Amino acid sequence: MAAFPTLTPCRATTLHSNIKFPHLRKQTQNAYCPNKFTRTIHTVMSSLLNHHHPNPSLFSHPNSTMPLPPTHSSTSGSGSSWLQDNSLHHDVNSGSALRQGPVYSVFPSKTAEVASVQDLFEFICAGPLVDKVGLTQEKVAESIDKWLFYGSKLCRLFQVNELYLTTPQKARFYHYYIPVFTWCEDQISEHSSKFKDGEEIPPLVIGFSAPQGCGKTTLVFALDYLFRITGRNSATLSIDDFYLTAEGQAKLREENTGNALLELRGNAGSHDLPFSVETLTAVTKLTKEGMKMKLPRYDKSAYSGRGDRADSSTWPEVEGPLTVVLYEGWMLGFKPLPTEVVKTVDPQLEIVNKNLEAYYDAWDKFVQAWIVIKIQDPSCVYQWRLQAEIAMRQAGKPGMTDEEVKDFVSRYLPAYRAYLPMLYSEGPNGSDPNHLLVIEIDEGRNPILGV
Repeated sequence: MAAFPTLTPCRATTLHSNIKFPHLRKQTQNAYCPNKFTRTIHTVMSSLLNHHHPNPSLFSHPNSTMPLPPTHSSTSGSGSSWLQDNSLHHDVNSGSALRQGPVYSVFPSKTAEVASVQDLFEFICAGPLVDKVGLTQEKVAESIDKWLFYGSKLCRLFQVNELYLTTPQKARFYHYYIPVFTWCEDQISEHSSKFKDGEEIPPLVIGFSAPQGCGKTTLVFALDYLFRITGRNSATLSIDDFYLTAEGQAKLREENTGNALLELRGNAGSHDLPFSVETLTAVTKLTKEGMKMKLPRYDKSAYSGRGDRADSSTWPEVEGPLTVVLYEGWMLGFKPLPTEVVKTVDPQLEIVNKNLEAYYDAWDKFVQAWIVIKIQDPSCVYQWRLQAEIAMRQAGKPGMTDEEVKDFVSRYLPAYRAYLPMLYSEGPNGSDPNHLLVIEIDEGRNPILGV
């Protein structure tokens, strides 16, 4: 990736300032650029600070405690993200709360120079997702104040320097998280337009199908935050929340003795599908103010890492009316294949494939818009998990050995090899191409130009 100048995010307090690009003229190369626009981010900051945000309570003082992104723990089954924070973990005694500690970034610490709004505009328009999410250079120019606002808040959320960003951090916000957020906003607007004035609008369920360790949980975390700061109620769920109880897992192992793919949670068959139907049905009915429900959570540390459903008293509560439900999982949208196909990948996958037949009605039919994170090689999952565990150990936290990582990931690789090709070529089970965003990422978990 080219070394673009780094943006200095502002502490914006409004989505709509009266700072606009001057008139955009069509250039000879059919490109658009601001005409003689030289105002720096510091100037933008001064102007934006004079505006009032409709919900200032959402923004805490820079030194106050803020929620941090969900990250890997050695028993979680999900890999590390672009911000490798090895001192955070889910506290099952406080619902979805996170304990705070230092953040370990996988990015270089060297910062770049302060950039102008024009530089930011050009940087955004050079992103690999611009065309995919329906952005044009004109649209970016018209909404540049929103981009500044979102970028500022993401800096605060991830506790990165608001005055200096590394180029990878800048790319993660402006080439990935914010473009995906604008796509989700468009999907919500289209969904809402199908209902008449006065009608109750059910929340849009957006499914995120992405391999372990590729950063999907952090992406969902960032999107959920952006929805909340823009006044929308959102809820997050993972397929992990619907794993069988410890008792159910033990029964599954007994019924499939010798099958390594069903020895531990993870593959199709290890989820409580009736429970997922009950939960997804209920959450999509939260259309009125005052309606509440608790979202299930799973304690992956229970029973020495085998896991169990967390006590319901620890589950976080969500209140209606919900605008959007963000539902993520490593195997979300997988389609069953002919038996002879899966047996050539791994004979043990045959029963898993049979189990998968019931998953459309339990999961996929609830999803109305899809985001698929595409990887080039399933072996990346092993590398990402290994990186996470090494970082965990270096930080003095319990982590799996290299051999344990290899054994853990090996239980998922057959499903990746069997189902990812069809997922990438045809889309998730029951998906509509008009409501599908495929994002190809590299080994560094960054979007690239591709499908």
